[in-house]
Amino acid sequence: MSQTVIGIFDYTSEAQEAVSYLTSNGFSRDNIDLSSRGAETEGTTDYDNDNNDGVSGFFSNLFGTSDDTDKYAEVGRKGSIVTVHAKSSDEAEKAAKILDNYGAVDVDERAEQYRSGTYTGNNQNRTKEGDSIKIIEEKMEVGKREVETGGVRLRSRIVEQSVHEDVRLRTERVRVDRTNVSRPATDADLAAFKDATIELKETAEVPVVSKQAFVTGEVSLGKEVEEKNQTVEGTVRKTEVDTENFTDEDTKLTSGDTKTTGTTNTDGGFYK
Repeated sequence: MSQTVIGIFDYTSEAQEAVSYLTSNGFSRDNIDLSSRGAETEGTTDYDNDNNDGVSGFFSNLFGTSDDTDKYAEVGRKGSIVTVHAKSSDEAEKAAKILDNYGAVDVDERAEQYRSGTYTGNNQNRTKEGDSIKIIEEKMEVGKREVETGGVRLRSRIVEQSVHEDVRLRTERVRVDRTNVSRPATDADLAAFKDATIELKETAEVPVVSKQAFVTGEVSLGKEVEEKNQTVEGTVRKTEVDTENFTDEDTKLTSGDTKTTGTTNTDGGFYK
């Protein structure tokens, strides 16, 4: 649902800045109207040429015949009017905040000040001699801090693997040899003619396994340092002071302190 957002500004310069910000933040310039006293800038509408009947007619089309029409027309005749034709309620709310931030007046409060005679104009915040605007400039300082980006951990573990080694083994076995002879017994034979026992042991080689540890290498951790140049980009702010001469119309008006405007939602419209 399309909605209309209205912002009334004391100064055309404020209204123009608001329009510039709106167009640079997604709003189409074709959907924004700027009406000012005396059409000070190209792209604005001079509504004084019709004795302000255009202002009354404009707000009559929005509000019909109501107190809001008179109130907005009264304030609108003395200021610059920015009209934003929003495509949705979210866009309308965004436009309203932008207009507030750039100095749109509180229409209800300003109209009441006009009617009660309490509006004192520019004298309300007149600058005294010696007052100044502080010029502040940000400077970007780039430092360094160390952060962890990763690392390497060494962890040892014991693993087993099968190995094979060939070895030649020797086995001894006792062999009994029997020889048949036939000869006369000698004295030696007779001396040995008694119970006797002889024996011969068998032997065999078996594998014997032993282990010995050897250091075959070392793994350690070290660091390699690499340096590089990096360009750091940032945004800094500074104060810029513009000089603007008052016009005759501006001298009769003031910029009110209140920047918040009321909102009304009527027949699908969102009005400031």
